[in-house]
Amino acid sequence: MNNTPKSLRLQIGLFGRTNVGKSSFLNLIAGQDVAVTSPIAGTTTDVVEKAMELLPLGPVTFLDTGGLDDASELAELRIKRTQKIFQRADVIVLLTEADIWGEFEAYVMEQAGKQQTPVIVVINKTDMRQPSPEFLERIRAASPHVMACSCVQPEQRDRAVNAFKGLMIDVCPQEFLTPPALIGDLLPPGGLAVLVVPIDLQAPKGRLILPQVQTIRDALDNDAATLIVKEREYAYALSLLNRPPDLVVCDSQVVMKMVADTPKTVKCTTFSILFARYKGDLLENVRGAAALDRLQPGDKVLIAEACSHHALEDDIGRVKIPRWLRQHVGGDMQIDVCSGRDYPDNLADYRAIVHCGACMLTRREMLARMHTARQTAAPVVNYGVCISYLQGVLERALSPFPAALELYQQERRNL
Repeated sequence: MNNTPKSLRLQIGLFGRTNVGKSSFLNLIAGQDVAVTSPIAGTTTDVVEKAMELLPLGPVTFLDTGGLDDASELAELRIKRTQKIFQRADVIVLLTEADIWGEFEAYVMEQAGKQQTPVIVVINKTDMRQPSPEFLERIRAASPHVMACSCVQPEQRDRAVNAFKGLMIDVCPQEFLTPPALIGDLLPPGGLAVLVVPIDLQAPKGRLILPQVQTIRDALDNDAATLIVKEREYAYALSLLNRPPDLVVCDSQVVMKMVADTPKTVKCTTFSILFARYKGDLLENVRGAAALDRLQPGDKVLIAEACSHHALEDDIGRVKIPRWLRQHVGGDMQIDVCSGRDYPDNLADYRAIVHCGACMLTRREMLARMHTARQTAAPVVNYGVCISYLQGVLERALSPFPAALELYQQERRNL
């Protein structure tokens, strides 16, 4: 985040009247006091910039502006600086209070419309007054992206941050949802990745599956080489190399054998874990994996497939993962399967959601699905992270991702 140029960060402009709580909202989202707050109107006298990491979107810069209704002696100069932010912001966050909507709010919406900039409306100070149904209807007519919160209730921070992130995923310009490199950033130029690719009944005849092909292409695009072998030939292929590979990636179903055959000094992972980062939020998947240890016999678990496919004998999602989960908890469980882009209506009934690799979804869709699940408090973990966890090799499979590995170890200590 510190090395990301300002021009490549998502710029989020905070607008609103004086003393509506713009700086307090920024502090709430950041989880620390990054902007000076005071009950005295006009405390923010100039645009305050705060760079931070807003996962899962990545590096962002918040632009905390002065009040548009500033009546001080320097108001004209301050408002001019505030107006320039309309041309800079990729997303506008307009703060208001319950049942307060007038010329200043209308002005922000007008300027946003001219710039074709998406707007999130935050109704602040709900500890003092709740918005009326009529007001909410009016606001949603101006912008469908609306949330309510109180910035002086820190116990509500998680709910407010999750609601804000959900809206940001909805409105974020597509260029800022571009996924990270699939494998290229894990390899040095001229590096070598060994890809362990089983050929079984589920492998399409005459070709590789899409995640494997994408991984090969991404390595080539980043000036690295790949060596593709089946799991039976993997150990022999390593013996032929004159140096250890920089990274080993395997199909999740052979992760135990791959880990056993890979020198401890060599980083390794699975295709599905690569996709957990590429299509979604790897850190959230890691939290979901740690939460699997809380499952008990009789719990309900959802297997979520983002596409419809003909299930083969010993299907990974419908047969193998359910079998491994039951073995892990030491008893029977209710494991349901849903296919397609929609979750079942009773999502809150499930103690965990095991999601496919999302190769048929966009990153925005997968992030939105994870956010929906998070609102029900059901942890989400994708197939690959789940399998590595159940096989007892997740720490090894997270070796290329230091932040994810540290989080997993921390979550395990907290169990």
